Amino acid sequence: LFLLAFLFSTVLAGCIPENGTTRKVSGNPLPSWNSGPAKTSIVEFVEAATEPSGPSYIAVDRRIAVFDNDGTLWAEKPIYFQAAFAFDRVRALASDHPEWRQEQPFQAVLEGDREYLGRMHIPEVLALLGGTHTGLVQEEFDTIVAGWFEEARHPRYDRLYKEVVYQPMLELLDYLRANDFKTFIVTGGGVDFVRQYAAEVYGIPQDQVIGSSPKFEFEEREGASVVVRKAELGSFNDKETKPANIELHIGQRPVVVVGNSDGDLAMLTYAADRDGPSLSILVHHDDQAREYDYDKGTEKALVVAGQRDWTVVSIAGDWNRVFPFN
Repeated sequence: LFLLAFLFSTVLAGCIPENGTTRKVSGNPLPSWNSGPAKTSIVEFVEAATEPSGPSYIAVDRRIAVFDNDGTLWAEKPIYFQAAFAFDRVRALASDHPEWRQEQPFQAVLEGDREYLGRMHIPEVLALLGGTHTGLVQEEFDTIVAGWFEEARHPRYDRLYKEVVYQPMLELLDYLRANDFKTFIVTGGGVDFVRQYAAEVYGIPQDQVIGSSPKFEFEEREGASVVVRKAELGSFNDKETKPANIELHIGQRPVVVVGNSDGDLAMLTYAADRDGPSLSILVHHDDQAREYDYDKGTEKALVVAGQRDWTVVSIAGDWNRVFPFN
């Protein structure tokens, strides 16, 4: 529940300034996208939004694009990557907590009880995260996360988790930025977890990441001021909370929203309902051979996307390449 690729596309090599503001990408701006309605809708939207004399022109300071993370920018199966991190922390700390072998959900992690872990609810997830993360000075947590990303590998692809990112989405991020869109991540994952790789993998700086967060507390420790993670949840950034936090942190409606689940439906709708042109994109996981095939948790979003004629991206049909390492 709580919750990229080390290579960026070279497609921007042909970017040149135009009229001092918008840069156009020459050639094929999205090489990992197959020709079809999804790619066409993206390119036509960007070209219209950046044509100063056109009716769909969007001023540069209004070009806000927000992306969900899990299942949108990188894979989210077989479990959320931040959950894998939390499980590894339980195992690493288990020798200091013998009581965990009789306490859930820690017992399930240590015993590999997939049935129990698969049906955990928010209170149990919070207990897991609180038991492994609470009390840490934030810089300590950041160091642990950064170290984990340099070692932990995806069980299916045997690649670092930060490499299991969608190449077509990296190209889309680059394409939008080349046309003066400001890109943000708006995720249900932990904001400080995602910040540890967002700049390296996506080219998105830390201050353009919005996510779930614990409560923090300022303390004086050994003569130094620190911020410490607390057990309580500060914000769970999912569903209707996403548009609320977009307003809180960005201060305007996005014109582009990309998501993959019912948890993104509210912000997809938020962009679609703006007064002016917008682009709502829903990624559909339908490729078991190269990625995963599932609709669970996306049922409502798929219906609304069809009703409102949003852009639905089929991984099987619209992407000729899924990951940078393919």
